Amino acid sequence: MSLTSQEIKAKFLAFFESKNHRIVPSAPIVVKGDPTLMFTNAGMNQFKDYFLGNAVATQKRVANSQKCLRVSGKHNDLDEVGHDHYHHTMFEMLGNWSFGDYFKADAIAWAWELLTEVYGLDKDRLYVSVFEGDEAANIHFDQEAYDIWAARVDKSKIINGNKKDNFWEMGDTGPCGPCTEIHFDMRSDEDRAKVDGATLVNKDNPEVIEIWNNVFMEFNRKADGSLEKLPAQHVDTGMGFERLVRVIQGKSSNYDTDIFQFIIQKTASLCGKKYGDNEAQDIAFRVIADHIRAVSMCIADGQLPANNGAGYVVRRILRRAVRYGYSYLGFYEPFLHELLADLAAYFANSFSELNSQLAFIQRVVKEEEISFFRTLSLGMSKLTTYFTENPNKGISGEMAFELYDTYGFPIDLTEVIAREKSIEIDIVGFEKLLNEQKQRSKADAQKETGDWQVVYESLEEGFVGYDKTECNTLISRHRSVTVKGKNITQIVLDVCPFYAESGGQVGDTGILVGEDGETMEIVDTTKENKLHILVSNQAIKNPSQSFKAVVNEKRRLKISANHSATHLMHSALQRVLGTHVAQKGSLVNDESLRFDFSHFGKMTDEEITQVETMVNAKIQEGIALLEHRNIPIQNAIDMGATALFGEKYGDFVRVIEFDRNYSMELCGGTHVANTSQIGFFKLISEGSVSAGVRRIEAITNEKAMNYIAEKLQLLTEISESLNNPKDILQAIQKLFADNNQLSKKIEIFENHQIAQIKADLMSSVQSNGGLNIVKANLQLPSAEAAKQLCFQLKQELPNLICVLGYTADEKPGLAIYIEENLVAEKGWDASAMVRECGKFIQGGGGGQKFFATAGGKDAAGLDNAIAKAIEILGL
Repeated sequence: MSLTSQEIKAKFLAFFESKNHRIVPSAPIVVKGDPTLMFTNAGMNQFKDYFLGNAVATQKRVANSQKCLRVSGKHNDLDEVGHDHYHHTMFEMLGNWSFGDYFKADAIAWAWELLTEVYGLDKDRLYVSVFEGDEAANIHFDQEAYDIWAARVDKSKIINGNKKDNFWEMGDTGPCGPCTEIHFDMRSDEDRAKVDGATLVNKDNPEVIEIWNNVFMEFNRKADGSLEKLPAQHVDTGMGFERLVRVIQGKSSNYDTDIFQFIIQKTASLCGKKYGDNEAQDIAFRVIADHIRAVSMCIADGQLPANNGAGYVVRRILRRAVRYGYSYLGFYEPFLHELLADLAAYFANSFSELNSQLAFIQRVVKEEEISFFRTLSLGMSKLTTYFTENPNKGISGEMAFELYDTYGFPIDLTEVIAREKSIEIDIVGFEKLLNEQKQRSKADAQKETGDWQVVYESLEEGFVGYDKTECNTLISRHRSVTVKGKNITQIVLDVCPFYAESGGQVGDTGILVGEDGETMEIVDTTKENKLHILVSNQAIKNPSQSFKAVVNEKRRLKISANHSATHLMHSALQRVLGTHVAQKGSLVNDESLRFDFSHFGKMTDEEITQVETMVNAKIQEGIALLEHRNIPIQNAIDMGATALFGEKYGDFVRVIEFDRNYSMELCGGTHVANTSQIGFFKLISEGSVSAGVRRIEAITNEKAMNYIAEKLQLLTEISESLNNPKDILQAIQKLFADNNQLSKKIEIFENHQIAQIKADLMSSVQSNGGLNIVKANLQLPSAEAAKQLCFQLKQELPNLICVLGYTADEKPGLAIYIEENLVAEKGWDASAMVRECGKFIQGGGGGQKFFATAGGKDAAGLDNAIAKAIEILGL
């Protein structure tokens, strides 16, 4: 009996554990602290600092199964997902790593042992590739890897691979090196006899597939393209779990394995269709099975669907799944959220965060589905109008792009609709507009980063900002960066008191003062992997001298107060609203704090007051900070410290405690020494961010006191304007009641006026060739009255053309109504007319083809505007 996917994964981890590897957990799929990545797209991402030399690995050998996402940039597989049988958005990467320990000989030997002896794969179906070298890049053929393989496999099964396939690079710069891939031939014996599998390696044959890549990091690529040897050699391997399971289970498709079949069958039961009956439907089944995994993993790790950045990618994947369900499986209402319980059960042992947050993820997914079904409905409505106005015409590039860009309507769905109607779509025009938009975005985000200039090679680059806000230091390295044409300098210090932006807390600012008096203003501090990087708008004149690093302490204290208040508030929310409350994002700066949290309803005024009261009580208690530094993470969890979903914690962590029975969290930020330093806490807003996520904004200390003082001053002014009544609220309520009564009286009066004006207009109707024409220059009680008149006249006059110039509230306006059948018959356009005629009153406007309005500044031009409208109509 074939192994299950769970058994296959367990054997991989057990095998490398037997080779003295430490099994480590997967990093979050959403990347934090690395500006070069939005998502984890390879197993090595969490170990980049070891390869870059920014940190020293405490464990020289590790292995794991890493959840990855590839949908953008260099690794963009989204368009292939579902259409073929082996590309995925979210996938698991089984990997083993050596950080300066073993190298090619052991890595290759163990790969062969695991595949052939543990998993029992047919050796005759396995092919390997080695790097053939690149003369232009001055990189030699990987003779060492070839010789190791030649001792295990027939030389006919060793293929030379080019730089594209067999030389791995982290990016344009950074660690890189040759790799050796292992491929498996899944074809039938008959097909294998006809065509040598060696000729199909890396030729996109769906049955001769790569399953494992062993990367040997030997070099560092610099900004000028040159390579330098790394001081330590590393091994980075990655084996696609989904492909491995397909090979071991003998399936012709990744989607036929037990990894995906339970999702596909659940989807089939929901839509009443069968997988395998129809290729178009099958693609939809595969897209949904893949995409729901990606979306749920991202949400579990804290990345909610949004309109930009990583959130936009999540939203795009989710909407692609909905679109395929809508177009091919007959789903016209939310369905994806119904797949999540089964998915969470499957991942219960490997990625338990899905199960622990199941209700929350279901809520977010369902709300996103509801929103997108509205978008689909709106897009279909826009297309229906377009087809009515442009009969027998194709879909223009401008229309397709407007649907895509403004309404979020997928271009592939627009193409499907065009095919169904047997009309053309100007896809070239669409792609031209899309490319222009991309070029604008690319220009906005343009960034050029130079190489690090090392000043002192052996410095430790340590952070001391928890204890000091100033210290003597040296610059260990610096580089120039150009962003949108502006030059900035990035600096790394030997000893750094500046806190780098992380965990929602903004970076420190301050100054560097050199021995020779050179002063550099530090405008921000960012984090790139493990490095604290100071940002200055000035160039360094003498980087080799010693400096005094001085943090803006006043600003730091305000930030720390807001951060500590966030912790106190988090605990208060859990006590007032329930233990389901979990942090979903935060922003802490010197002005305010913002806190996103999971909760399914608007907080009541009473709940808000309870939270405020509880936080201020803890501030008044004057609770001293108890900081636990560098303690084992399991000890922290055992203490009861709160860990955040989606955060990657190391073996040793820092715990911030304000009364162990009240607030204790894993946190790397800066905090006050005593809660009394927060001064005062005021919650100023609470609202929805997205499905199941609420946002609180609050202020502390002087900012909060000033806020209260301003509100009291406003209350005093309101009271004085009402002649200081005993009960201000009652006085205001009376004003509202009186205002409502007056509004009703005015409405009755205006309706009477409109009725009289309508009667006068009815008596002045002109007939022309079956048309009923009303034109007039009027004094109206409001601009809305013009619209009411047009539509009331429409009810009584067929084939109506109504051109009204008017003055309301001392401002001129123009309203044009054309019966809809006349718009279609004669090609008239009220919107175009009102824009042209509005020029006479120094104004403009718009609307629909049958009704449009314009406002202006010059009432003297109303008669000319009316005359121009009649002229355009030819009446």
